[in-house]
Amino acid sequence: MNPNQIIEETARDAYGRVLSYLAVNWRDLQAVEDAIGDAFLAALETWPKVGVPDKPEAWLVTTARRRLIDRARRTRISERALPTLIAMSEDAQRLTSSEAVFPDERLRMMFLCTHPAIDPVMRTPLMLQTVLGVDAARIASAFVIKPSTMGQRLTRAKAKIRAERLILEMPDAEEIPDRLDSVLEAIYAAYGSGWDEVDAADSPRRGLASEAVYLGRMLLQLAPREPEIYGLLSLMLHCEARREARHDDKGNYVPLSEQECKRWDMSLIMEAERYLHAASQAGRLGRFQLMAAIQSVHAQRSHTGIIEWEAIAQLYEGLIRIHPTLGALVGQAAAVAEAYGADSGMGLLQAIPSTKVANYQPYWALAAHLHKRMNRKEDALDAYSRAIGLSADVSVRQFLSRQASQIEIQHG
Repeated sequence: MNPNQIIEETARDAYGRVLSYLAVNWRDLQAVEDAIGDAFLAALETWPKVGVPDKPEAWLVTTARRRLIDRARRTRISERALPTLIAMSEDAQRLTSSEAVFPDERLRMMFLCTHPAIDPVMRTPLMLQTVLGVDAARIASAFVIKPSTMGQRLTRAKAKIRAERLILEMPDAEEIPDRLDSVLEAIYAAYGSGWDEVDAADSPRRGLASEAVYLGRMLLQLAPREPEIYGLLSLMLHCEARREARHDDKGNYVPLSEQECKRWDMSLIMEAERYLHAASQAGRLGRFQLMAAIQSVHAQRSHTGIIEWEAIAQLYEGLIRIHPTLGALVGQAAAVAEAYGADSGMGLLQAIPSTKVANYQPYWALAAHLHKRMNRKEDALDAYSRAIGLSADVSVRQFLSRQASQIEIQHG
């Protein structure tokens, strides 16, 4: 692997760790991001000439830290931070010259982003960009808003941290439960972003799903009595267990209800079930526990051979009561259609305001499927066309195209 490829891989895998390590001791996120950018530029110039350092992350931290110290000395506005940065320099030197493991401060950084002065709506997007390296366009897609709008909001959030010189501190143990939701949401959104592109070898988000599971496990160690952490871990592991079954041997996309159970990883399913059981013992039902329970019902098909759609529809009803997201509403419509007929599912789907679903691919994929079942050829073809246009995954586009072509054959 040449130096440029190593730099690219390091940027993809280590950016969040490097930023978090620096930012937890430095108030100016923009300055940290600029310093890391300078460090990567220096790597591009230096590594091809002198070789890749044994510990690329520590080299980047040392270089970025130098930039921050230089900037602090020039501006004289951050002198109180200088002793910390100098101490960090010594840490970085130790990490470079020893077998010590580079500290992972990402979870701490995520909690810093839940500072009460930061707009609650922006806490999760801020974590996704700064800690997990998800770009603004992808975050905007997850939150179903325009990329330009999300970019502006992220810029404003960072400017507020800088302008008000917010002291980004870890919350006390008793404060963690109140600030946990945004962290859980960020880990879940990161998992979803990575899951969508887990098979794309060239995607910078390819490893995010595994990173999200890792962060979920770290979070459980930090707050072992929070049932929603168990719920989120259960949800992610149920999905991870089915990774190999998402595509057949020819690379074709396979919907969950048609997957071969023998291709599921039963050890991961058992672990997911243990986490879900542990969550239920707390007696505090939450969003992620209900989402995990839905996946658990799907997993039971490996033993029973059937999908209990009525149970799934009931779980979605509970989920919508406490967290009525667009995804939950579409999921409920799908489950109701399977349990009680396409007409019932379509009724729920059409009750969702049209302004919310214009760019939401799962809505159009389900609408196409239900129109097809109801023999509404034109409506089905129109919905398939929209779903295909909104699909980022090539295998999903091909699957939907095959479904649409069956209508043409049937009515040709």
